[in-house]
Amino acid sequence: MIPACLRILALTPLVTVMLFCQDAWALQTHGGIEGVVVHQVAHIQYLGALGYLLWDIRRSGFAGVGWLYLQRFCWLMMIWNGLAFIGHLAQMNLSEDAVSTEDGYLSALLLLPVSFGRWLYYVTALDHLVITPALFFLFLAMRSFSRAAVSEKMEDGR
Repeated sequence: MIPACLRILALTPLVTVMLFCQDAWALQTHGGIEGVVVHQVAHIQYLGALGYLLWDIRRSGFAGVGWLYLQRFCWLMMIWNGLAFIGHLAQMNLSEDAVSTEDGYLSALLLLPVSFGRWLYYVTALDHLVITPALFFLFLAMRSFSRAAVSEKMEDGR
């Protein structure tokens, strides 16, 4: 058992960061076209890797609910990659006056009139509605695999 003073000492950095945090300035814009091209190629590579993982899981015929959850994760992440790819293209085609960021980046507003390009940007900006369930399915898959490994270990120990 860890003494109470060591537990408090271990939590001190976390509490300090939470109490005294400031803006991280984590939003990075890419100057020129090179950064966007590399980012888009990364989406394509990730999409291909997820497609291969999905194909390999289905081909191998793994049984268990964890593998089903992992397949759902792959499908949703592939959809998310497609949405993000299209969203980046739509964002690049927006004019400077299409989005208002007067109150900061996190409170951006899409300005009227709504065209197909602006509508496409808006819809693809809702990609968190796909990635959140995807990550939840990944969590369920990992939990299922962990529980199966623990129960297998317990059976072997008897």
